Amino acid sequence: MKKTVAFFFILSIFISVKAQDTTINKIALLPLISNGIDLASVQTAESILRMELSNASTINIISEKKTLAALGNEDCTDEECAKEIGEKLNAKQVLLCKLNPLGEKIIVQYILVETATGKNILSESATAINLEDIDAVMKRVAISVAKQTPFNANTEVGNIVGQESIESLQRKARYNFGVGFGYLFPAEGYDNDKKSFTLNAYLDYEIQDYSVGLMAGARDGFAINLYGNYLFSKTDLCPYVGGAFGFHWVAHDAAFMYDPYYYPDGVEKDADGIEIGLNAGLRILHTYNIQLFINVEYIMTFNDYNDKAVVVTIGIL
Repeated sequence: MKKTVAFFFILSIFISVKAQDTTINKIALLPLISNGIDLASVQTAESILRMELSNASTINIISEKKTLAALGNEDCTDEECAKEIGEKLNAKQVLLCKLNPLGEKIIVQYILVETATGKNILSESATAINLEDIDAVMKRVAISVAKQTPFNANTEVGNIVGQESIESLQRKARYNFGVGFGYLFPAEGYDNDKKSFTLNAYLDYEIQDYSVGLMAGARDGFAINLYGNYLFSKTDLCPYVGGAFGFHWVAHDAAFMYDPYYYPDGVEKDADGIEIGLNAGLRILHTYNIQLFINVEYIMTFNDYNDKAVVVTIGIL
């Protein structure tokens, strides 16, 4: 009986914690304020921000009609005013956003105000290098508000803004060239060796959530494979799994080139054959042009030696 009570007590705590994790915040987005930017661009930026916020699973955004009705004919530009509007709309939080031109750039400033206390719980700014860059910036602002994290903490492949592309020089097209090195650990065949050094070269291209490419390597002989990986993340730490298919010529000692049991006439065994590999790994600094990676691969070569091995490599793309 005691164990049953304890179980349901723990279960209730777990459900409570999960409920807190999925709490939906009711947020009011006030009309964007701008100085020197045309009205159509400001309205488009606001529409993008409102749509992205409405798509967030943790946010219930109050309609534009109700927000404008609560504002009346007044402008709201500070925390005190935001608190009053939040109380009228029964909103938990209120978001204020300003667009300020600076030459060709647009400085986007936003603050998130807690209605109950009137305190500023998130205050961030971002730079759009031009009006065309506003789209990416608004999407990142929405992520920042939904997660209540700094703007720069939400970098992902696909939402890099123009200023970040300039600063990092290469958060852009995902064509990669790289090298990796490590060890091949035989599981079967390979003349019963313990391990051997391996060096690989890569031509790699990322397509959405996938990377495909060509690998040529010196791995106890010579191998050339086509590979494909599924990328689990668009952030700087990106785990992946995948497979490879190609050809491997394995270097075997002369003493192993003939098998008197299977080949009594001294027929030479084939050391080369089709190779299949299964791999998993981690890409580090994934949003940058220069990436590091750790890769573990199990390879099977279909030759007369039935060579199988685990290959562990680290490298750079």
